[in-house]
Amino acid sequence: MRARAVVVVVLLLLAGCSGGGGDDGPVTLRFQSLAWQEESVRANKELVREWNATHEHVKVEYVQGSWSAVHDQLLTSFEGGEAPDIIHDASDDLADFAYGGYLADLTGLLPARLEEDIPRRSWETTTFGDGVYGVPFLQEPRVLVANATWLRRSGVRIPTPGHPWSWAEFRRITGQLSGGGRYGVAWPLKEPVSATLNLSLSAGGRLFHRGADGKVTVRFEAGDEVVPRTIHDQAGIDRSASPTTLGSGGSDTLPGFFGGRYAMVPLGFSYRQQIVQQAPEGFDWQVLPAPAGADGLAQGVSPQTLSVAEDSPHKKEAVAFVDFLLRPKNMVRLALGDWMLPTGTLALADPALHTAKDDWATGTALAAHLRPAPARSVRGYAEWKDKVATPAFQEYYSGAIGLGELRERLEKDGNLVLARYQR
Repeated sequence: MRARAVVVVVLLLLAGCSGGGGDDGPVTLRFQSLAWQEESVRANKELVREWNATHEHVKVEYVQGSWSAVHDQLLTSFEGGEAPDIIHDASDDLADFAYGGYLADLTGLLPARLEEDIPRRSWETTTFGDGVYGVPFLQEPRVLVANATWLRRSGVRIPTPGHPWSWAEFRRITGQLSGGGRYGVAWPLKEPVSATLNLSLSAGGRLFHRGADGKVTVRFEAGDEVVPRTIHDQAGIDRSASPTTLGSGGSDTLPGFFGGRYAMVPLGFSYRQQIVQQAPEGFDWQVLPAPAGADGLAQGVSPQTLSVAEDSPHKKEAVAFVDFLLRPKNMVRLALGDWMLPTGTLALADPALHTAKDDWATGTALAAHLRPAPARSVRGYAEWKDKVATPAFQEYYSGAIGLGELRERLEKDGNLVLARYQR
């Protein structure tokens, strides 16, 4: 009897250490979301509630994160063994975590439905080496948000996704629209690197080049010059770009845009929500495609992603929740909540994303031209961006340094940083 009692006690103790999912109750997964807009937070929380209402043995706990601190916060949680099971992030933030062993390789865990619905070009944004370390689900092109009344009265040609402006034409038109203290464009470049690199894909810019040995080097070539030179010349030579907005964030430019100081502002597609909420009554605005270059409307994007922590003891359950979250109708809800585009082909075809209202149709027309951001798989990109590229681009756009100095700093100083991560 005593022996039998000992066995029972041991079994109870083991059950208590099992992490949930047995007789002790359901498995609990922690889902850290970076949703911040009211509609987006509501959509995410509603989907978590719907999952919990229909899954007795696997419950999801919603955890609110922040885009402004996500990299350092995740690094701390990984190293402390306290990472959430399901992680919301962006593809250009995953490389160091993937190569560092903090994220689970989802190869073999993802359902065929999800793999087939998301295009290969989107999966490339979360593929590092031979593994897949996140599911890309939301993306946004960078577009030109324009004062429609101003453009219409000026008589300039209005670009469409089928017939966009070239970069040279864009520069010429912003010059035509400027004068009398008003500017054709306001570039909000407080964070200049991703905007410059992603738009440069249209002109054939790549900047990062991977050699036969797998190592990445920075080369600032002819295609990489087109976009930064256009911005520099608009601000410093043509006076068609406001010099005061170069250090601003996108939201900072909206009061001047509504006030008639700028004809256009290059912004992410999701900024439409702020414009709808904040524009004065009667303000007529429209979305135009970003200029095209030698590679057409190609543009780099870093989709929002959902990953699973390598330390999670419930990877299959976590992937099942991700699959639920990204069913086509649910992906549409998330896209509408964030005013962004879904990566899934079935979701992207939803009529709600093809309306003329709020220019959804213009954005969806650009989806086929979106490509993985040049920096997506570069180890050390975060340090290169913060310590080398951001100050170099800021100084170039302000006129403090020339194109030659910009090239030297991006290449010479940048390659020294990247080399440390590739030994």
